[in-house]
Amino acid sequence: MNAKEQMIPVVAEASRLVVKVGSSLVTNEGRGLDHEAIARWAAQIAGLRQAGKQVVLVSSGAIAEGMQRLGWSKRPTDVHELQAAAAVGQMGLAHVYEGCFAQHGLRTAQILLIHSDLADRERYLNARSTLLTLLELGVVPVINENDTVVTDEIKFGDNDTLGALVTNLIEGDALIILTDQTGLYTTDPRKAPEATLVSQATAGAPELEAMAGGAGSSIGKGGMLTKILAAKRAAMSGAHTVIASGREPQVLLRLAQGEDIGTRLIAQTRVLSARKQWMADHLQLRGHVVVDAGAAAKVAGEGKSLLPIGVVEVQGRFGRDEIIACVDADGRELARGITNYSSSETRLIARKPSSEIAAILGYANGPELIHRDNLVAL
Repeated sequence: MNAKEQMIPVVAEASRLVVKVGSSLVTNEGRGLDHEAIARWAAQIAGLRQAGKQVVLVSSGAIAEGMQRLGWSKRPTDVHELQAAAAVGQMGLAHVYEGCFAQHGLRTAQILLIHSDLADRERYLNARSTLLTLLELGVVPVINENDTVVTDEIKFGDNDTLGALVTNLIEGDALIILTDQTGLYTTDPRKAPEATLVSQATAGAPELEAMAGGAGSSIGKGGMLTKILAAKRAAMSGAHTVIASGREPQVLLRLAQGEDIGTRLIAQTRVLSARKQWMADHLQLRGHVVVDAGAAAKVAGEGKSLLPIGVVEVQGRFGRDEIIACVDADGRELARGITNYSSSETRLIARKPSSEIAAILGYANGPELIHRDNLVAL
C-alpha cells in the first residue's frame, strides 16, 4: 500500500484545489489567530495561483478566535455560546485573511455555508455558480460553516466534511487537508512505536477507517477518522485527497512540485454525475426503506430501479420527491434516491407488485418507488 506503489503527484496534476486548514493551525493551538501562519498560507496559495491553479480555502478558526476574544479557555458545549463565539470570531478571521491575501494582490470572498444550502437543489446550484464565478475572476473564496446559525440537525459537523462537500460541489481535482499530524499512520504512533506512515492508499478502503482513531484537539472537533471519511466522500466525484502537516515548511508549494509529503488517498471509484453527487452528499435524510436481498442486488449491483415489491420496511417520515436511503437487512446503506411516493404511501404499497399501485392508492406516480435515473448506489 506504500512504497512499492507508483506515487501519484496528486497536487501537481490538479488544476482546481480545495485546501482545508484546521483550527489548531490557524489559531496556534487556541491562543488567538496566528497571523504569521495565515500569512504563510496566503503566500503559498498565491504561489499556487501563479502556477495556474484555482484554489478554494476552507478554514476553521472562527469559534476558536471568538473564544480567545471572549476570554474563554475551554470550548463551550452550549450551542448558543458556540454561535456567539463564532459570530465574534468570524470578524477577525475574515479580516486577517483579507489583509494577508491583499499583500499578494489577491482578492478574497467570505462564504458561510450550512447543510441546507447544499441539500436544497436550487441553493446548491446557486452556491456552485457563485464559487465557480469567483474562481474565474481570480478571487480566493474562504469558506467556513456558518456556526452562527447552525443547530445539531443541520451542521456539517466538521470542516473536513465541509471540505469534501465543497470539493464535490466545484468538481475539484484534489482536496488537501492540512492538520497538526504528519498524516495517517497504520496505528496510533503515540502508543505504538512500530507505527508507520501510510504514504499512499485507495480512498474509501475499509482498512483505513480501522487505522484512523482518536478524537480531535480541545480547540477543533475533527480527528483522523473525519479526514479519512472526507477523502472517501471526495473520491465519489473523482477527487484525490492529501492529508499532510500544515507545519511542514512550504507544504502546499512542495506538494504542487510533486514532493512526497503526508498521505495520499487516491480516488478510484466511478465519477458520479453532478446530480447524483448532489444526492450522495446529503448528510441528513428524512427516512429510509429496508429492501430484501433481491432488490438489494438489483439496486446496488445492477443500478436498477427500486420497485415497491422489494421493500420490506419503511422508517422515518418523508414526502414525495424527497431523498431517502435504501438499506439492507443489516442496516447497511446501499443507495439513495428521490422517491416517487411519501412514507405513508410507501407503507401501503410495500411488498406489492407495481401493477397494484393505482388500485391501492387510487392513483400511480410511476411503477418505481425510486427510478434508476434518480438513484445513486453507494
